[in-house]
Amino acid sequence: MKDLAKSFVYAFNGIFVCIKKERNMRIHLTFCAYMFYFLGVHDWFEVSRTQYAILFIVSASVIAAELFNTAIERAVDHASFEITENGRIAKDCAAGAVLVFALFSIACGIAILWQPDAFRAMFAYYKEHLCFLGVLAVCITLSVIFIFKGFPGGKKE
Repeated sequence: MKDLAKSFVYAFNGIFVCIKKERNMRIHLTFCAYMFYFLGVHDWFEVSRTQYAILFIVSASVIAAELFNTAIERAVDHASFEITENGRIAKDCAAGAVLVFALFSIACGIAILWQPDAFRAMFAYYKEHLCFLGVLAVCITLSVIFIFKGFPGGKKE
């Protein structure tokens, strides 16, 4: 049982290290957080349980792909001081896999969430509630700082 608990600790450590060190992971997480916030808190969008499941699957796929990409990049960097042609190809292919998942995720999001009435309701809400628009602006600013600077006080390699 102790080994099982350790495996979870190692897995969560890998996720947190990736969030701390990889800007693209922070981008993926930030976009997921905003999407699921707007879907969960407000009733502007009509999304079925199946559509939610698709959004969860494609979001998790992008995040998992970014974790694999980071692992491959770190392994290649660790294996050699000088990147070989095969190492470069491995890193490029891993990054390409993330791109494929991200583009597919965007396409699924557009297919499910392209609801002009929902966007009109969202804009009307923020137009009527300027204080919440200010809160959203502050949140977006903090998100940009998180994406480009990481955690406050966190050290990057």
